Amino acid sequence: RDMGKSQFLHLQDRVGRLQIYVQKPALAEKELAVFQLLDLGDIVGVEGTLFTTKAGEPSVRVESLTLLTKSLLPLPDKWHGLVDVETRHRQRHLDLISNEGSRKALNLRIRLVRYLRDFLHAQGFTEVETPMMQSVAGGAAAEPFQTRHHAMGMDLFLRIAPELYLKRLLVGGMEKVFEINRNFRNEGISRKHNPEFTMLEAYWAYSDFEGMASLVEEMIGGAARELTGDWNVPQSDGSVINFQGPWPRKKYRDAVCEVAGKDWFQLSPEAMEKKAKDLGLELEPKLAAADITQKVFEKKVEAQAVNPIFITHLPAELVPLAKLNREDPTVVDVFELILGRQEISPGYSELNDPLLQAERFRHQVGEHTQKVDEDFLEALQSGMPPAGGMGLGVDRLAMLLSGSDSIREVIFFPLLRPREISA
Repeated sequence: RDMGKSQFLHLQDRVGRLQIYVQKPALAEKELAVFQLLDLGDIVGVEGTLFTTKAGEPSVRVESLTLLTKSLLPLPDKWHGLVDVETRHRQRHLDLISNEGSRKALNLRIRLVRYLRDFLHAQGFTEVETPMMQSVAGGAAAEPFQTRHHAMGMDLFLRIAPELYLKRLLVGGMEKVFEINRNFRNEGISRKHNPEFTMLEAYWAYSDFEGMASLVEEMIGGAARELTGDWNVPQSDGSVINFQGPWPRKKYRDAVCEVAGKDWFQLSPEAMEKKAKDLGLELEPKLAAADITQKVFEKKVEAQAVNPIFITHLPAELVPLAKLNREDPTVVDVFELILGRQEISPGYSELNDPLLQAERFRHQVGEHTQKVDEDFLEALQSGMPPAGGMGLGVDRLAMLLSGSDSIREVIFFPLLRPREISA
């Protein structure tokens, strides 16, 4: 506010903003000349006396002023900020300056990663780092990015998952390990998918999928409470996620039968296809029964689950790295944590039988273009203890805890097409 011989301005940094009071006669001639040329976005340093205005606002009475950096480009409009979504993601520096909502969402992500790391350290886990470039893209069924190491004359892949390396550390005697790092998958982009994303994976020797489910519930529920101050977290679609436990558990087949009928698993593939279409699903022709069932699960169970729920005992063909259930070997001892209408965290009783693992790998390779990781199979022959494992999509969880409508809002620099610059 300009009041003739004095002015009130606001200085802003990552913590907040502070009002300063400038009496022009109090400044040296050079400082006054600099002050009169200031623009929105300039970076300045001030010294002065702290006082409180009649309105009760803490302020600084400026006694000296220094221009630290001059902003040569105009900042976005003061009142409307930066609103175009692609521009916000492409020019994140302006987004952070202009939009408090973006600052809050990204700051929550920072705090979330710190919370997850501190939680696991407190539980006795050791943080490790495993290779980002791998000769075999293993640990998940996904399309990898490929690169070339010229000095060694070999093709390499950006990792799609750290799982097989972390399990080799279990073989080596490290009983509780975790990694928070980037994975890369050469697949589609959506509000829930970015080709470069952050995953937490943890493995716990002598535990199982039930133990990992309890760990995940305590960790994620605690994160929600700690970072948002409440068990109930509003979402961008108007729903509210209640993170307070205990979280329910439901078997995969029971969840599917609830939405598709009790006789679902007795139907032929043709009857399944007809019923799925009656439920409103669009299917590719001639899908196998397991694939049709998974489509029903994704659209009618996963996409409807707002509050946290553990879906357990998935069909064995869906999870090649998990241990078969002793009572029913057609399913595996796993969970998928679903919340906010999406999968957030899978967890397994890890398969440690090298012969069965080799068989599963070769069946998986027959369906995809990946190679069998022979080094991992050799490590398993040295003896991996029974163990539980879990993964957590950090970007997705940050999106839900911040109430954002896309993971791009909680990734500092999401992948975008290069901007076309006219000559």
